[in-house]
Amino acid sequence: MALAIELSVVVVAVQDNEAVVLCRNLPRDGAGPAYALPSGPFVPKSHRTFDLALKAFVREQTGFDIGYAEQLYSFGDVGRETVLDGANAGDHIISVGYLGLTNNRAFQAGFDAAWVPFNRFFPWEDWRGGGNVPLERLRPALDAWVAADETGVRDLRVETLFPRDFDLWNEERVLDRYELLYDAGLTREARRAQGLSDGDGLSGEPMASDHRRIAATGLSRLRGKLKYRPVIFELMPERFTLLELQRSLEALSGIGLHKQNFRRALERTGFVTPLGAMREDTGGRPAELHSYNREQFRFSPSLGLSLPRA
Repeated sequence: MALAIELSVVVVAVQDNEAVVLCRNLPRDGAGPAYALPSGPFVPKSHRTFDLALKAFVREQTGFDIGYAEQLYSFGDVGRETVLDGANAGDHIISVGYLGLTNNRAFQAGFDAAWVPFNRFFPWEDWRGGGNVPLERLRPALDAWVAADETGVRDLRVETLFPRDFDLWNEERVLDRYELLYDAGLTREARRAQGLSDGDGLSGEPMASDHRRIAATGLSRLRGKLKYRPVIFELMPERFTLLELQRSLEALSGIGLHKQNFRRALERTGFVTPLGAMREDTGGRPAELHSYNREQFRFSPSLGLSLPRA
């Protein structure tokens, strides 16, 4: 069995107040997955490092540059499927996952691609409306999984990761929640691995291979990073209103923010500079435009944004 290395990237943007991820559209094969992450082979002779290979691949395939990129993990479980064009079916695939951020949503992809909301893949992660209907629909199946375990371990995992009290919800644990649902046999990927039918689809849209796990890893990393590094501004246009900034943070974190507390916390950071120009097309009162004070924080990027919950 040959070993092949692929680079898979979770490219994130914000579009119409939704966090979206760049996906390859796959040819539908019955009830198979419709999406995969952009992936490409690592060719050592062409690229000196994984990072350079990844950025070159995204640039060549989509026509835009990733503004920010960082390596996530390497994924190499036995039984991983390849989605690389031209790869041998018998190869064991090691995928090096990356997180990439861009504020450029226009692309001319070398593959059939689309921006897809994260909530299509992780519907239980969105609390912005004050409740979580997809999670409540999953509760009976989670309760049944817990009831089948006499050790109490499952109960502890569910209560920790899917607490009924929103005050205990940790928005950063996207990957842990996805893996719990996988272990409980509630994801389509888990049922696919067991040779079972897709089920009722309560746990979101599936992805090819383990790409939804990689996407969950990327979203977890990004949610944590928002709090200690100003990466949100990699996703914002050059000029934006404070409400647009808040809505973008809410889309990424999946939680509603307290407007006044958020703005007070933002003012203390000094991240943004008012431009003295107004945006008139807000549907209400004109709103002042701001920009990110990038030069001031070039050499001290360890500050993030407070996310005071509504």
